[in-house]
Amino acid sequence: MEIFVSPDAAAAGAVAAGILAAVIRRKPDAVLGVATGGSPLPVYRALAGHEMDMSGVRAFALDEYVGLPAGHPQSYAAVVAHEITERLGLDPAKVAVPDGAAADPEQAAREYDAAIGAAGGIDVQILGIGHNGHLAFNEPGSDLDSRTRVEVLAARTRQANARYFSSPDDVPERCITQGLGTIMEARQLLLVVAGADKAAVLHEALNGPVTSQCPASVLQLHPHVTVVADAAAASLLSAPIPVTSVVA
Repeated sequence: MEIFVSPDAAAAGAVAAGILAAVIRRKPDAVLGVATGGSPLPVYRALAGHEMDMSGVRAFALDEYVGLPAGHPQSYAAVVAHEITERLGLDPAKVAVPDGAAADPEQAAREYDAAIGAAGGIDVQILGIGHNGHLAFNEPGSDLDSRTRVEVLAARTRQANARYFSSPDDVPERCITQGLGTIMEARQLLLVVAGADKAAVLHEALNGPVTSQCPASVLQLHPHVTVVADAAAASLLSAPIPVTSVVA
């Protein structure tokens, strides 16, 4: 595991973008796992500044709400289209998001998991971390080897996401999420974390026991994890996980 600490969220996004740019230059048809949320979004803004041809890149989103109609502005399909596909100049035909509007979301989840495998797997999976330790929408209690599936959102997760909706009651109760086992099959995991409110859960994920009660703790079992955090989020990190680089 390698950890990079930057002074603020924008700088952390720039560091993560540099890591992704190096991968894409080396492999123009790289398969990326893309995440939405407050921490990862600066990564895409910074990556766009590299002015690279990314039309050969394939991308798979981590998750999607179940039950929102197609085109809903708070669907992750809409966020991915605007913040990632359009911003980076990706080919929309090569960007996949779970079908949360499917008549049978469980089947849609299984098909999505299979599509990742058919693409050869994920080269770099971008991740954020929830206040309760969730990765993607794998809430506490999720099996560490779980596959892409329908998940019920925890109350705390719905509360955190309510800021994107007109009312807390409008936040969907279910989602399709890549499973922890699916995520762990990516060749590299790139966790981006920003904000003092994430300091305690980041410390728990990296320094605490590996347990389903903190799903992000599964990162400790992956052979190639890169953590990029701002100084506030990294403030509680301690041995045995060293900070390998400080970006001024």
